[in-house]
Amino acid sequence: MAHAVEQALFQQGCRTFVFDGDNVRHGLCEDLGFSPEDRVENIRRVGEMSKLFIEAGIIALTAFISPYRADRDRVRALVGAGDFIEIYCKCPVEICEQRDVKGLYAKARQGLISNFTGISSPYEAPINPELEIDTGSLPLKDSVNQVLELLRKRNILP
Repeated sequence: MAHAVEQALFQQGCRTFVFDGDNVRHGLCEDLGFSPEDRVENIRRVGEMSKLFIEAGIIALTAFISPYRADRDRVRALVGAGDFIEIYCKCPVEICEQRDVKGLYAKARQGLISNFTGISSPYEAPINPELEIDTGSLPLKDSVNQVLELLRKRNILP
């Protein structure tokens, strides 16, 4: 969804960048695993990078599971409440498993991957996100439109 939002923003002339597990964990965070401590550090680094991009006038979209509320709260405090928009993509784990093109959920179920969020590691759902989207049932286009509408309401988009 983050990449679809980025595409829509780009089409409106916005400068954007998506940070996700693929582009962050293969470089900046390649030294981190998935232990609770490493997950905390991963999100801390993402927050620091996002803050720099925001300061440069770029809309930083982060697409991370970010399982701990404390980590999300820490990043909110770092970048500032006005620039931090928490979007909870709510989706049942069964649907996540059906959509898993990498087969990671199956490996986690087999015990081949430890500390896997939603399977062998907890996920702390947001208590009061700025936006909650039921991505388990809502079409992608509608999800993207909800994000764009929120950005308009926050005067990030005209």
